[in-house]
Amino acid sequence: MTMVDDAIAQPPAVGRFSRRSFRAKFILVVGAAVLFDLMLGGGIAIWNVQRLSHNATQQVGEGLTEASEEYLRTYINTTAERADLLLDQVHSEVESLANSMQGLIDNPDLRQDLGTTIEANPQLRDDLVYDATGNWAQNTGGASVISVWSYLLGPDKKPLPEVDALVKQSAAFNLFAPALLATGAPKLQMYYVGPKDRPIMRTTPYSQQAQTFDKLYPGHNNMNFWDFFFPGVYEGWQNWIKDPSSRKVPSLITTTAPYIDAITGKLIVSFFHPLWTKDRSDVAGMTAADITLDQLASVVQSVNIAKTGFGFLAMSNGNVIATSKAGEEILGLTSSDVGGQGVTGINRSLRNSSQSAIASLQLPQDQSTTIKHIFLNRGGEDVPYLVVLKQLRPANLWDGKNIVEETMSLGFVVSEREIYQALIAAQDNISKATSRIVDYQLLAVLVSLIIVLMAVFAISGRITAGLSALTDAARRLQKKDYSVRVSVSTRDEIAEVGHAFNRMAEEISFHTENLERLVDERTRELEDANEEITTLNERLKSENVRLGAELDIARHIQMMVLPKANELNDIQQIEIAGYMAPADEVGGDYYDVLHESGRVKVGIGDVTGHGLESGVLMLMVQSVARALQEKGSDDPKMFLEVLNRAIYKNIERTNSDKHLTLAFLDYHDRNVTLSGQHEDVLVIRRDGAMERIDTGDLGFPVGLESDISAFVATRNLPFESGDIIILHTDGVTEAESPSGELFGFDRLCASAHDYRSGGADEIVRGIIADLMAHIGTQKIHDDITLVVMRHR
Repeated sequence: MTMVDDAIAQPPAVGRFSRRSFRAKFILVVGAAVLFDLMLGGGIAIWNVQRLSHNATQQVGEGLTEASEEYLRTYINTTAERADLLLDQVHSEVESLANSMQGLIDNPDLRQDLGTTIEANPQLRDDLVYDATGNWAQNTGGASVISVWSYLLGPDKKPLPEVDALVKQSAAFNLFAPALLATGAPKLQMYYVGPKDRPIMRTTPYSQQAQTFDKLYPGHNNMNFWDFFFPGVYEGWQNWIKDPSSRKVPSLITTTAPYIDAITGKLIVSFFHPLWTKDRSDVAGMTAADITLDQLASVVQSVNIAKTGFGFLAMSNGNVIATSKAGEEILGLTSSDVGGQGVTGINRSLRNSSQSAIASLQLPQDQSTTIKHIFLNRGGEDVPYLVVLKQLRPANLWDGKNIVEETMSLGFVVSEREIYQALIAAQDNISKATSRIVDYQLLAVLVSLIIVLMAVFAISGRITAGLSALTDAARRLQKKDYSVRVSVSTRDEIAEVGHAFNRMAEEISFHTENLERLVDERTRELEDANEEITTLNERLKSENVRLGAELDIARHIQMMVLPKANELNDIQQIEIAGYMAPADEVGGDYYDVLHESGRVKVGIGDVTGHGLESGVLMLMVQSVARALQEKGSDDPKMFLEVLNRAIYKNIERTNSDKHLTLAFLDYHDRNVTLSGQHEDVLVIRRDGAMERIDTGDLGFPVGLESDISAFVATRNLPFESGDIIILHTDGVTEAESPSGELFGFDRLCASAHDYRSGGADEIVRGIIADLMAHIGTQKIHDDITLVVMRHR
């Protein structure tokens, strides 16, 4: 051996349990394998527990939510029926009085005879006394009070002959009205008013009627009763005779909005029933009844939902005529008096509510029961509430000028936290139980890991004893001690290695002087090494197969989040069909359809490049968009700005250079709002006209800058029945034929025009068939995404 040989650096000695020792590596590898196995098994168990918890929570939530909403529907339907029954009862009693008085009008002889008989009875007749101060005549007592105004008196301050005749003819009111007032629904008063040329007024029970009118309504005695107190009512009834179709509600009853009664000072509702002349050619007066609003309010205020739920009754214009004090405060209502000709009402409109959700609340337009989810500000916190709405039956309403159709709405308001208290408690219990199970599972994994590592450490010494012996022998052999031999007591591969080492030492000793044979031996060793390399290559192939499987899983996940057919079929207004084919295992194209509360949001985008990284970014966009939609973000510009900030921060965190073009279409009520920068949008109108919409000025690539608010704009497009909108990525227009010719936007337009008469699915299939025919045998270099929207 030369000096050069002696100068070769020797490797550092390895202790029996140093960090470079086989025992340490053995413990590390086995411990890592055990840890992986425990973490995998524990992770799967935890995942299954959490999935079970999620499914249980979801099923419990759906069941309790459905039960709560069904309870609210049944409750409001029952309450609405009670209110309708109350109104129907009052209507029936006013109609009974009207039918009695109308029967006398239709039989004038009987009316005259009955009036004469009643006037002959000292207890029933009307002894009118002229009041010089008020300039009117009124009886001093009896079953009813009858007032005759100044313009119905003659120079002798007695009723004009035709007025005096009507006083006697209407005396039968004293027989009918008191009995009806005393029975049936509680009524404040019932009264009769004569025709416009003789508007005497009879009211039961008796009161200081004319004196109260003088005090509260100065000047009423100088103007016709109908024009002063209820302008438009008389003329409206006359119009019913001329044009029966002008009466929108079959009932003859005409209702007033709530107003303050002059006599009692209470908030009341009046119900008028017109009387006709015998030949039905004109109005002959009316019968009427007043009920206090307390009777309607009691139906509403008796509503008892959870702890703080309440009801309210609103006119079609949003004026709340009945609710509790607590309800008025929660709804954010303010009350103000509304003066009119002869009456004073109350204005407490939902439209003027301090709560924006209440001010924009839409009352129902039909008889169906609707449930809405809103947020009300309570003590600086947005609290979720449920609003349940139900229309009452329509009625004729005097609005102060004319008779119009009116449909009141009954509403229930209740905190979701209260109505869903059982649901929240159940979900909380499930969550706590899940947390306990997860904690126990983690503890079991940790204990198992400690036990296994201790066992591995204990047996590693025995397993590696042979290797230690081999290491010592190898060091001696390195020092040219060819007499060294290894004694291994085990009967495993280590023993075989020891025997092989002993044979090798013998052969080295034997062949020390025979270099050629040593070279041959080294050659054989190289062949063995080559076999090991071949084995490693096979392992690399297996690893590639595994990686391919993982990519396939990623692609499967990507395809799973695409809109499902049942989701698209749930959209009533439009048909939507989509097609997406990635060029690689995982694509970078994005499209999604989000549907919530009658609004449809369709998104389409294209991430730079394709592959796993682009696919992950596409999934980020899909998740953020879904979260924003669920939150109720309905401002297209704000939606895109918030989404960009979230994606920009994720890209910055992952140190990626990816970004994407992205556009959204928001559909609502035959209108589409387009926002964001992407490929041109193709619109085909019902008559076949085609429009190409450039989105270049509507946005900025997502993920390049943290704030793109200055670049985001919107464009509104009408979207009527039969219209078609086509969205695509550049994988469609830039697809190449075998000769290198692009498919292009013009071919897309032509293909779409050819298939425009079909449904959305047929249009997609037709365009994709034309595109694939154009591509032929050419390799697809980019992801292909196509979305077709067709208005039904």
